[in-house]
Amino acid sequence: METNVFGDTVDGVLGEVLGGASDEVFLVNPTTDTLEALLDVLDTVTIRVNVLAAESRLKELSRDFKLASRAADYEDDGRLTLSVYGEPTNIVVVAETFTTALVAGASRVAGLTTTEESFVDATYDQYAAAFEEAEAFDLRTPGTSHVSETLAGSLGEQTAEDFEDALAAMETARGDESDLSEVTVALLVAAKNEQLLYDISKWGEDTGVASKATFSRTKTDLEERGLIDTEKVPIDVGRPRLRLKLADDRLKEVSAAELASVAKSVLAS
Repeated sequence: METNVFGDTVDGVLGEVLGGASDEVFLVNPTTDTLEALLDVLDTVTIRVNVLAAESRLKELSRDFKLASRAADYEDDGRLTLSVYGEPTNIVVVAETFTTALVAGASRVAGLTTTEESFVDATYDQYAAAFEEAEAFDLRTPGTSHVSETLAGSLGEQTAEDFEDALAAMETARGDESDLSEVTVALLVAAKNEQLLYDISKWGEDTGVASKATFSRTKTDLEERGLIDTEKVPIDVGRPRLRLKLADDRLKEVSAAELASVAKSVLAS
């Protein structure tokens, strides 16, 4: 990377910058949007990126299950590390042979690059030392691949595919007042496939998606609001288990990809 880069989007410019690195880089002080762009770029490049970011921005990333699980996948592959860094600075990509500052101006983005050896060496050493001292950030979220593999193993390929399709159709999965959580989506998909509450909640706890208690509370809320229903299934020993079913006809008539958007509409009505 020896020249400046200009583009219309952060991910486009960041992709070109990271594509010019040969090994390991530091991404310093990224915004939440830059972190999201990084995940898209990591789909196309194979280098390792060490992120030094404000804790507030890393927490914002972790609140969205879709983004956090993708980031966890790259952590599992050894291509991404997330660390807390509190020093104010520009958004910069620091490689062994160049340093690039990312600058947004008007409707375009620029990657302003220097290869001046003494500056680049000093900058790389500075952030390598900062990275060694920084506290690692725990996403507390399993990777997308692990989620899909374990869900297929626990509840079958169809349920896993439906969960993937439902999440893929959502812009975010933050679980706030205007958005569904990954637990809500998992329960709706389980109800679509008439799975047992015990099985989906055990899977969720075992994989680190959420606790059984969270699944139980969310199930109760969805049941009270008329989205899902349950029926008792006798077992040989102990209390009957609960089979989940969709209760609202509007949910029964749509594909998994439409499930989340229709559920949001039902909840808002």
